[in-house]
Amino acid sequence: MEVSRHWRLQEQRYKLVGETCDTCGVKLFPPRDVCLECKAPAYELYTFTGLGEIYSFTTIYDPPAGFEHNAPYTVALVKLEEGPIVTAQLTDMDESKLSIGMPVEMVTRKLRTDGEEGMIVYGYKFRPAMLAN
Repeated sequence: MEVSRHWRLQEQRYKLVGETCDTCGVKLFPPRDVCLECKAPAYELYTFTGLGEIYSFTTIYDPPAGFEHNAPYTVALVKLEEGPIVTAQLTDMDESKLSIGMPVEMVTRKLRTDGEEGMIVYGYKFRPAMLAN
């Protein structure tokens, strides 16, 4: 990944910044500039809470290039409270306790080290939600 792309996507990756449609109110992630529901322009930035639940999950045993050192690892479809479903790696959890509907929260974690320069790329992952008592 080139450095310029890394910096351009920083808000999206570190804070779950997407967009909201001014016409129908749908929340979009990742940002798309055009609403998926009503096809109107969607330029208003929106920061998601990072809270959601596991919609589906699987364990990766044969990872793509650059992620071999993580294998095996679990990825999930996470349905955010605001509606969108995102794909993300799960972290900080006992995989034997995973279940559909499990509350999770977004955290920033190291994703990989890129290229010969060794640029560390961070991004969002999800862990079990730390529910307030």
